[in-house]
Amino acid sequence: MAGFAYFATQEAARIKLGATVDDALNRIESRLTMHLALLNSVHALFKARDGDVGRVAFATFFDALQVGENFPGLRGIGFLRLAETGREEEVQRQIERDFGVALPLFPKTGESWRTPVVLFEPLDDSGRKVIGFDMFAEPGRRGAIAAAMRDDAPHATGLVRLGEMTGGPVHPGFLVFKRLDAGTSPATSSQPERRTAGFVFASFRAAELFATALGTSPLLPLSVEVYDGPTTEGSLIYRSRVPPDEGAGAGYVAVRSTTAAGRQWTIVFRPTSAFSAPTSRAVPLMLGLFGLLLAAAIAVAARLQDKAFAAVEALRLASEKSLVEKDLMLNEMKHRIKNSITRMLAIARQTAAGSADIDAFIAAFGARLQAMAASQDILTRSRWQKADLADLLRTELAQVFGRDLPDGMLSGTKVVLDEAATQALGLTFHELATNALKYGDIEMLRVSWDVVEEPGGARNLSLAWLERTETPAQAPAKTGFGTKLIDMNVERELGGSIVRDFGADGLRIDIVIPLRARRGRTVRSGTSAD
Repeated sequence: MAGFAYFATQEAARIKLGATVDDALNRIESRLTMHLALLNSVHALFKARDGDVGRVAFATFFDALQVGENFPGLRGIGFLRLAETGREEEVQRQIERDFGVALPLFPKTGESWRTPVVLFEPLDDSGRKVIGFDMFAEPGRRGAIAAAMRDDAPHATGLVRLGEMTGGPVHPGFLVFKRLDAGTSPATSSQPERRTAGFVFASFRAAELFATALGTSPLLPLSVEVYDGPTTEGSLIYRSRVPPDEGAGAGYVAVRSTTAAGRQWTIVFRPTSAFSAPTSRAVPLMLGLFGLLLAAAIAVAARLQDKAFAAVEALRLASEKSLVEKDLMLNEMKHRIKNSITRMLAIARQTAAGSADIDAFIAAFGARLQAMAASQDILTRSRWQKADLADLLRTELAQVFGRDLPDGMLSGTKVVLDEAATQALGLTFHELATNALKYGDIEMLRVSWDVVEEPGGARNLSLAWLERTETPAQAPAKTGFGTKLIDMNVERELGGSIVRDFGADGLRIDIVIPLRARRGRTVRSGTSAD
C-alpha cells in the first residue's frame, strides 16, 4: 500500500511537471514565432522596394517597431548585400552613400561570396562597428547563410558569440537569415529575371530572449537549459539563473524538442525548489511506518521461533561432527604411529646397508632420528597455521627421509598456503613421502609445481610428484588408509583432483587444487624453490 501510494504521488508530480513544461514550451515557441514575424516584416519591406532601402528609410521603419518594448531579446535587425569576392565595388558605394564615409569590408576571406552588413539598427556604437562585417567569412554564420540561399525559409545559426568579431561587448546568442530576391530587368518586362540580392537578418541575445519568454506572470517553477542539437556543454545556448531543486525534485526531468528557423533545439526542464507536488508525501510515509511496525512485530516472533529451531539443529550437527572428527582423529593417530614405526624400520634398514660397522650405524641412525624429532617439533609448534609450499615440502620430506634433501628434488614458484591447505597438503605429502620411502628410490624423487591462470581470473596450483624406478610401477591390489586419506584431503577438503599414473619408468602423481582468496594468497617470485 505504501508503495502504491508513493508511486501515485510520484506520477501526480510528473503529470503536474509535464503540464508546467508544456506551458513553458508554448511560451518559448510563441516568443520565437513573434520574433520571426518581425523578420518577415523586414523582408516584406525590402521586397516591396526590390531591395532598394536606404539608411534613413530603414531607421524610420525600425523606430516604428518600438523594438525595446515589443521585442525584448532582439539585438538588432539588418541587411547583408551579396557580392562575388573581388567585385565588392557596388557594396562599398552603397555603404559610402548611406553613411557618408568609405568603410572597409572585413575580415579577409578566401570564400567565393561575401555578405557584408550594409544596414543595421539600432545604429549605436556597437551597431556602427557591424557595418562592413562579412558574415560569410565566419563558419558559424556561413552555414546558415548557405542554407538560406537554397530556399525562401528562415534559417538560424547555432550558438554565436555576438560582438566577438567586431570587438564589441560579447553576448551569447544566435542569428536568423532569410534570402531576398531582387529583379534585374526593367519593371515593364512581364517576367523580370530574379536573383539573390542579399539577406535580411535578425540578431538575438539568448539570455534576454528566453528570460523574457519564461519570466511572464505567473512565474514557472522550472530551471531551463536550451541546447542546439544534442545536450552537450558546447551546444548550450541558454541556462536559467535559478538552479534546479537538488532535494525532493532532483529525480524529475523533462526533455522537449522544438524547431527554430530550421534548427533543432533540445530543451531540458527541471523543477526548482518552488515546485510543489500536488499530493503530500506524508501519506505513503505513514503507511510505510505502520507497515514496518507490523512487519517488525511479526519478524520478532518468527525470529524467536527460528532461533529455537536453529539451536536444536546446531546441537545435532555439532554432535555428528564431533563423532566424525573423533573417529578420524583416532584412525589418523593409529596410522601416524604405524607410519612412524615403518619409517624408523626403513631408515634403520637403509642405514644398516650403508654402514661399515655398528658404530657408524648407531651414529647415522641416531642423527636421522634426531632430524625426524626436530622436524616434528617444528610442525607441532607452528600448528600448520600458515606455510610456504616449498618449506612445507622440505619439512615433511625431511621428517620422512630423516636427512637433508638433495638439490633439484623440489622446484616451483613461491606459493603461500592458508591453514586449511597447509594441514591438508601436509598430511598428503607425509603419506606420499612415506610410500616413496617404502617402495621407491628417494634419490630419484622429483617434485615440481606451478600456478596456472584460468580464464575468468581463477588460479590453480598444479603439482607433479614423480618417483623414478628401474622396474615398472604396479598399482596396489588394495586401497589402504593412506591412499584414502590423500584422496579425501585433495578432493573433499581442497576441492581439487588427483591422478596417479603407474608407468614403466615409475609413478607420477598429478595434483590440482584451486587457490581461492579464503584459502590463501599466491605470489610469484620468479625464482625456483631450490
